Amino acid sequence: MERSAYRRIGALRTREEFVNYLGSLGLELPVDEKILSEAEGSPMAQPLKIGPYTLPNRWCTQAMEGWDANDDGTPSELLLNRWKKFGRSGAALVWGGEACAVQEDGRSNPRQLCHNDAHADTMYSELFETVTQAHREYLKTEGRDPNETFLVGLQLTHSGRFSKPWADRNTPRIAYHHPMLDARVKIDPTDDSYLVTDSDLRQIIENYVKVAKCAWKAGFHFADVKHCHGYLAHELLHAVNRPGPYGGPLENRLRFLREVADGIRTECPGMLIGVRLSVFDAIPGEETKAQFGTVQNCMSEEDLEIVRIMAEEIKIDVLNVTAASPYYSVYAQRPSFTPAVEAVLQPDGSMKIPPRIDPPEDPLFGCCRQIFNARLLKERFPNLPMVGSAYTYFQDYLPHVAQAVVRAGWIDSVGLGRMVLTYGEMAADSLAGRPMDRCRVCRTFSDCTTAPRNGMVSGCYPLDRDYRQMTEALRLKQLKSPCARSAE
Repeated sequence: MERSAYRRIGALRTREEFVNYLGSLGLELPVDEKILSEAEGSPMAQPLKIGPYTLPNRWCTQAMEGWDANDDGTPSELLLNRWKKFGRSGAALVWGGEACAVQEDGRSNPRQLCHNDAHADTMYSELFETVTQAHREYLKTEGRDPNETFLVGLQLTHSGRFSKPWADRNTPRIAYHHPMLDARVKIDPTDDSYLVTDSDLRQIIENYVKVAKCAWKAGFHFADVKHCHGYLAHELLHAVNRPGPYGGPLENRLRFLREVADGIRTECPGMLIGVRLSVFDAIPGEETKAQFGTVQNCMSEEDLEIVRIMAEEIKIDVLNVTAASPYYSVYAQRPSFTPAVEAVLQPDGSMKIPPRIDPPEDPLFGCCRQIFNARLLKERFPNLPMVGSAYTYFQDYLPHVAQAVVRAGWIDSVGLGRMVLTYGEMAADSLAGRPMDRCRVCRTFSDCTTAPRNGMVSGCYPLDRDYRQMTEALRLKQLKSPCARSAE
């Protein structure tokens, strides 16, 4: 199906039109008729227990990278403004806030938030106080109990294969060689200098624990040991051909998480441990478990065993369900109507804009694929609190779907990513019974992805006035223009 055949969600003016369009695609997704407020008994206002904490609602803000930290890895004003949006959102759970690299060579870009020993005593406190102060202001504005539980985590990461801490060169660190992924980051498959050694991994584990301890001291309630989207810890889960203690058998491939979790529990007694996990993958050129155009169970028995070990043996406290990678399977990971654009540097120094690649399926399939697989996990592991992803593309009907899946027990909490950048108060508005502000609903134009892929700060350039006035907005418009022309 060509992109022109897909219906834009914004053009579906009623909930009935949306439901009928889902039906025409063969997608059986529960969609509530009315957005219920907390006073009306919304499922999204039901309490959720995570560890010793009881949260007052089922909304969550997801961790997002902004390419806008200071050069030394510390929070910038732009970054802190994004954390204020998380706090004002009304969501009781802030998942990770931001992907924080535990060491400089693990940054996915030169402006990613990154641990800095010289500022460790202040940077995490600044992040935590920024988001909690914004949340206190939200509670005051809404006339709510100022002592309501508000859970904040820090997402810990090493970007591994997709590390690019310096703008003038790629410096990937890989867990194992993969023919197609090596080519993606321009690695000679015979060059082992890019491999992370066992000694490297032990040092990275120490750094995960060190950063978690800094976050715990600053007030963060949990650490997310990120295992998704093709980054290092996620790649280790698939390192079947890696020799030594961190590869081969599944027990070894989970050793990294086990040792990080043990270290955090030793150094930070009481700190919760979360994992954001790509529960299935979709690597181009291989037989994938995510078949486009379908929403069947994409998880293998090994995928399910990974979650079982995390839940029952490593005993993580909460799981955030995502899938695939934005680098090599963007439509499986982040369903969108409009693709992101990434210019390619040519040998002569010029930038080439590749032709637009249309989505291989209506993006609603990608949303439902993640939601249906999360449902299967929730059925298999009912006692493990779970956060769901891939809801933003539902746009105006996001709260309708969120209520329905939470009521049905498909998921415990609904995560909001891109939506928070432009309409941070969607959760607060729905809980208070206020009508949705359709002018601020994310339409998945992908500028928030195109911008950082091309060295600019991430944000909603079409709908956020502050970003619309930046000089980057014009650069972004110029960048996207030749892409549109090349597809005509």
